[in-house]
Amino acid sequence: MGDFYEDPFDLVALHSSSEDYELVYAINLYLKTRFKRCREDLQLTPLLSFPIFEWKDQGDESYWSLIKNDSFRQDASPRSDLFTGEPSFTTHHLVPEHKEVDYFLKIEQNNFDLEQEVLRPLLKVPKIITAYTIDTSTLKSKNNLIFV
Repeated sequence: MGDFYEDPFDLVALHSSSEDYELVYAINLYLKTRFKRCREDLQLTPLLSFPIFEWKDQGDESYWSLIKNDSFRQDASPRSDLFTGEPSFTTHHLVPEHKEVDYFLKIEQNNFDLEQEVLRPLLKVPKIITAYTIDTSTLKSKNNLIFV
């Protein structure tokens, strides 16, 4: 069952070992975007959040979001193995069916040549290993990507 109202968006998967701020800086430099860190992270649960970078392009009335696909949460129970007393962490994914993806670029727009205007320039960014589109109609966790 789908949502009552859902804005269409394009989703680009990014593979990069860079920290989010490094990647945003490189994307801003190469794509002439102006991503900025949002004041509040995306909260999936009280203990699970994902930092978001956004850019509202007034020129073509598009809204872009960059978000990391994984978040680390410290486990409540202490370890009881060789590393007793050390904290342990669990990795959670924003889009679990694409665990291999490091970042997602979500673009809400009307008329756009995604291949020409986004993918090709992204592939020239040295900090990005690869980039490709994802068909959002096949995502099981699509609701995790619906945020303001």
